[in-house]
Amino acid sequence: MVSGKRVTFIGEGMFELAVRPAGGWELGHGGDTLNTALHMARMGLNVAFASALGGDAFSDGLRKAWTEEGLDLSMVLCDPSRSTGLYAISVDEAGERSFTYWRSNSAARQMFALPDSRKIIECAVQSDLLVFSLISLAILPRRGRDALIALAHEVRELGGMVAFDGNYRPRLWQSPTEALSVRDAAIATATIGLPTLEDEIALSSGVTAESVASHWLALGCREVIVKLGKAGCRMPDGSIVTPGIALDPVDTSGAGDAFNAGYLAARLRGCSGVDAAQQGHALAGWTIMRRGAIPPRDAHAPYA
Repeated sequence: MVSGKRVTFIGEGMFELAVRPAGGWELGHGGDTLNTALHMARMGLNVAFASALGGDAFSDGLRKAWTEEGLDLSMVLCDPSRSTGLYAISVDEAGERSFTYWRSNSAARQMFALPDSRKIIECAVQSDLLVFSLISLAILPRRGRDALIALAHEVRELGGMVAFDGNYRPRLWQSPTEALSVRDAAIATATIGLPTLEDEIALSSGVTAESVASHWLALGCREVIVKLGKAGCRMPDGSIVTPGIALDPVDTSGAGDAFNAGYLAARLRGCSGVDAAQQGHALAGWTIMRRGAIPPRDAHAPYA
């Protein structure tokens, strides 16, 4: 393991409502960068999460759960005037998910505006790997976005790695044009890019995996892995790495986040890109055969 490597994730952790198989709702937690952080913490890496939560008892429960998973929460600030975000997952018969969100008053939106926000920048800039997403940027006001992108630039300038996932959620943006502008600014900070072709098509119809990779490379990203859903992923040399086995998913929530965790952890350990992609597929496959964005560990979890 490479537990000495310091990995920092920036984003929003929320409460998750998922339908139980027997009926009713089950309360859990999730969020794109949070999911990836939790997976990597389970692998034994030195992982910190930077965000903000509300000051209520429910938020205290999230802190306890994330700490028990092994996350360093020293950069999770508290905003007692706001609540923690909430989302509900609906899953169809094919295991495809849709989300309903209640996050407009989320504490995470103010993480770079709180009195202690300088603590996030001072700690995160020392990271060996900084990870954020287009969702991390979408929830922030303009000044927060600028602060996060500046932080990513500084990490890279200091010799650290920066991984960026282009997760696109249209409802979080005023327009696709706004999202494209912010996305491109973030790509320019990244050493590792993790776009999903479906998201890229939603932003720019007619693009292909090849054109996506070319665009990200032209903006300065060094290593671009284009996620293709069931078809696998496109590697930097143009080859396709497919999942080892076809699965009928129970719940596709968090599939891309799990792939990111497997891929990034393997790359930190010095694995080749192909080996890293295979480990990403393995973790994503385990995740989609269970309910929830970050399923409880079991004997079959590929964390070793």
